[in-house]
Amino acid sequence: MKLKAIQDLLQAEVLWGEEQMDKEISCGFGCDLISDSLSFARPGCLLLTGLTNVQIVRLAEMVEAQAIVFVRGKMPGLEVVELARQKNLPLLSTQYFLFESCGILYQAGLRSL
Repeated sequence: MKLKAIQDLLQAEVLWGEEQMDKEISCGFGCDLISDSLSFARPGCLLLTGLTNVQIVRLAEMVEAQAIVFVRGKMPGLEVVELARQKNLPLLSTQYFLFESCGILYQAGLRSL
């Protein structure tokens, strides 16, 4: 699924990486725990989370995530956006809760693995 389709489905705002909306996302993973994200997220995934600190960008890089969607209308600080820019990692934000976001994407065909 293209990142642009995800943006549309989640009515998400692109915080950084507008030019990367044609990126292909192979699976999704939603979590607010760093430890679970490290254990279960897979390369090529879309990471959905309410965590907005710089560690989430570092985690996304480690698990080779393709993009991050911040849920519940969360907005990361400038240092997070800058680190994502350096890592070439698109960031989006949606008003939907984590559960809703995952459900919307699942109904549209995005799976966890």
